[in-house]
Amino acid sequence: MLVHEGADRNAVIDRRLGCSLAAIAGAVNAAGFLAVGYYSANMTGNISALATGLHEGHLRAVLSCCGLVLAFVAGGVLSALVVNAGRRRRLPSIYARSILLEACLLGLLGLADMLLSAQPRGPMLAYGLSFLMGLQNATVTRISGARVRTTHMTGMLTDVGLELADWMDAIIHRTDPVQRARTRERLGLHAAIVLSFTTGGIAGAFLYGWWSALFLLLLAAGLACLSLPGALAPVEAPRATVDGTQEPQAGR
Repeated sequence: MLVHEGADRNAVIDRRLGCSLAAIAGAVNAAGFLAVGYYSANMTGNISALATGLHEGHLRAVLSCCGLVLAFVAGGVLSALVVNAGRRRRLPSIYARSILLEACLLGLLGLADMLLSAQPRGPMLAYGLSFLMGLQNATVTRISGARVRTTHMTGMLTDVGLELADWMDAIIHRTDPVQRARTRERLGLHAAIVLSFTTGGIAGAFLYGWWSALFLLLLAAGLACLSLPGALAPVEAPRATVDGTQEPQAGR
């Protein structure tokens, strides 16, 4: 599910990818709030908090929200640079490697949460988790052609509303069955992602409250298990063409 892209993807692959990573994102978001008091995936809320902080003259809150937003954007930038480099080299495993990078960095943050004192621990967790959520969301957006986003629930809920209306309209006016099936498929995908994010958030709130840093390490292990099969996917050797040159490598 982290190798195929474009026409090679289908609704089943998108649903598996979206639901698994959305659940992890929801858990990270809830755990981050319990750890440092900020949501690492909710940039809408952070920008709103920035605006109210400016109005109330809370400079510290303004700077914190700016840092969270910049960290999220930086994660997206890194993901795009990594994926673009992998595409130029025709590496089908590049998306899985990007998620594996997220797993490694999340594991390091878990260790920091476990070992560091409160002073360096708080900012490191806040900005680090926002960076990872930006990296994950950008990676999934690229591989799915923007059909799936794992941290942007505002957009997902908007899609659910639109697709629910389209599906109801298609039933009432008896439109093309193929188009109606596609609408129902998209509705199911986006509703499942929202449900997975919510479920992950509930689990994250309880489990981080019980296990603290150990829970972040478990999430990192889960991400690694999801990404390793794709990261280790074989790459076909270049094939000779009629004129004797070699075709670029392509993934299986």
